[in-house]
Amino acid sequence: PSLLPAEKAMVCFGNMFIELPKAKTREMLRQDQEELDEEINKLRKELRVKVNRLYEAQGKPELKGFNLNPMSAEEMKLINRILEG
Repeated sequence: PSLLPAEKAMVCFGNMFIELPKAKTREMLRQDQEELDEEINKLRKELRVKVNRLYEAQGKPELKGFNLNPMSAEEMKLINRILEG
């Protein structure tokens, strides 16, 4: 098999592979990750509302600590630096 030039990457779309510039591939992956992060955050917010409605319908008190947000990657890096000393 031939090797790709350093500035190219093979990307799988469905059931076929396409050779693209690495910079374009990196940008596509970054955009996809941003869209996925937004969708995840949207679903988390919706889930919180639905769980609270369910608890309310069951006559239970609202969950404590359920409205917490996960730490960002930057916050995790800072925490790890502190823990490592």
